[in-house]
Amino acid sequence: MRKPSPVRSRGGTVASPARKAPGGGANTAASTPKRSRARAESPVELDRVIHERVRLAIVSALAGAESLAFNELKELLQITDGNLSVHARKLEDAGFVACEKSFVERVPRTEYRLTPAGRKALDAYLSHMEALIQRVREG
Repeated sequence: MRKPSPVRSRGGTVASPARKAPGGGANTAASTPKRSRARAESPVELDRVIHERVRLAIVSALAGAESLAFNELKELLQITDGNLSVHARKLEDAGFVACEKSFVERVPRTEYRLTPAGRKALDAYLSHMEALIQRVREG
């Protein structure tokens, strides 16, 4: 069996090929132990679905209204159709937002509302942020 040759970087230094993990696979993050439970519950570990700026804005806007139409959200958040669609779908896939499509005088209308799971996730996110802010203030 032929040994892999070293890889040269742009700067001329030599890098070793990836080592094999004891189980035979490459040494990757997937083969490393999971984080401890204490760290996962840390205020720094925020919900990545909600934490993204546009998704947080969508959830926050919906928290203050029974429902909002696509165009209302787009105008309120000043984002493009595509950006709103992608982020709303991500929230919908997570179960945080419900989407209802209908026609009003032959014009398509898309309404979004925050689900109970979405409200719970937003409340948990805000609690995490408050705890983080409190930690910073306490020094």
